[in-house]
Amino acid sequence: MSLIHLRRLGVTSPRPLFENLDLTIHPADRIGLIAANGCGKTTLLRCVAGQLEPSAGDIVRRRGLRVGYVEQDVPPNLLDLPLEEAIRRALPRAEREDNAWKTGLVLDMLDTPADMRPRRLSELSGGWQRLALIARAWITDPDLLLLDEPTNHLDLQRLEVLENWINHATEGVAMLIASHDRQFLDSCTNRTLFLRPDGSHTYAHPFSQARELLAHDDATLETKLGRDAREVERLRRSAGHLKNIGINSGSDVLLKKSKQLTGRAAAMEQAMRPVAQEKSGDIRLSNRGTHAKVLVSLANVVVATPTGQALFRTGVLKIFQQDRIVVLGANGVGKSQFVHLLRRTMLDGETVEGVTVSPSVVVGYLDQQMSQLPATSSPLDYVTAAFRLGDQRSRSLLAGAGFDIASQSRAIASLSPGQRARLGLLGLRLAEPNFYLLDEPTNHIDIAGQERLEQEIRVHQATCVLVSHDRFFVRAIGTRFLRIEKGRMMEVDE
Repeated sequence: MSLIHLRRLGVTSPRPLFENLDLTIHPADRIGLIAANGCGKTTLLRCVAGQLEPSAGDIVRRRGLRVGYVEQDVPPNLLDLPLEEAIRRALPRAEREDNAWKTGLVLDMLDTPADMRPRRLSELSGGWQRLALIARAWITDPDLLLLDEPTNHLDLQRLEVLENWINHATEGVAMLIASHDRQFLDSCTNRTLFLRPDGSHTYAHPFSQARELLAHDDATLETKLGRDAREVERLRRSAGHLKNIGINSGSDVLLKKSKQLTGRAAAMEQAMRPVAQEKSGDIRLSNRGTHAKVLVSLANVVVATPTGQALFRTGVLKIFQQDRIVVLGANGVGKSQFVHLLRRTMLDGETVEGVTVSPSVVVGYLDQQMSQLPATSSPLDYVTAAFRLGDQRSRSLLAGAGFDIASQSRAIASLSPGQRARLGLLGLRLAEPNFYLLDEPTNHIDIAGQERLEQEIRVHQATCVLVSHDRFFVRAIGTRFLRIEKGRMMEVDE
């Protein structure tokens, strides 16, 4: 028996995000939801959760269906609560005392350390906040779990815990998972929905297999469209020929036949719709180059927290031109602090003992929060002012990065995470660096954007130091790997 059935579902906001979507979800389904940034993934999840009314179509739910929805952001009213209490409050008020044991059970299932459980949610890393939201949904015993980017901010260890939990501890619970993490989708899903404005596709396979099938179906459709276009052209030529003969000869039969052919051509044209393009804006990088061979040297530098607590020592490290260094390690060991230290010395000009930077280095920096972007400015104001470009040139660049006229004038703080990420990457390109510092650059970028970023880094032979938990991305671009563990940084194989 199905849990929920979507019938000819559509949402327009203000442009069509998707339409005529038919989808049935069964208890054993683990469905990966794939779409470009801003193309309706979160909107669809909100519709299924009952938080948003679709513009068209129906949602038929099984009587008594319990739905758990894990959004991307932590509700502000939870941030000051201890982790255990934030999870306990997901239970109905009348059940909180008698079923408080469920809180400990779900925290055990997610391998939560005992000393972390009494800490306030605001004090925890983004990864643990994500797991807290998942635990809140799970404790309510849902029949259907909706996950919106569940892997964001999770380190590799927590990713493995989440994957193991989904695959071995959630039997009988259906899931609809919006994610850009390709390996996670391959590991945890058995169906894939490619959400498109017109003509969504569903396949009974995980992401990688489903994508191959989608590419084949798209190619088949392109071939059919070509044949149909040629047939339309032939019908119109024949209709015109018959019409001329019919007029000259006064034949009503030929004129009627011409009209029929014209009608057939018009009907075929009406049915011909191009293959959807899942592209929300281009991503490009640049590399101004340098003659220096060694761009940065570190001699046993201590990396510490902002309060001065030592986290680890770097040992002796040289970063050469065209190195693509991936920094690995669990959440909290100091990966982002290492990137921040490099930023302070390379971008802010701060002197740090043991760090030597080549004078030719020009840094491009991107962090998880896009903090380098002025939150109150618009994308247009940012690009125009920061890079001294004219209004028309700035608008053209923003359009190429996926910003329509309306979004170009909105405050950056009001943009979606995916839009802010693309704006940050556009800023990197315009800065023309020869050294990239990237902290989780793929967190909010769709799959097509991730692959484009991989390609740009390789093509431009960009020197970079990056932190990323995206396993596909790391394997695609990394040439050197540094692991932080037990207070030390050491070079390792992947």
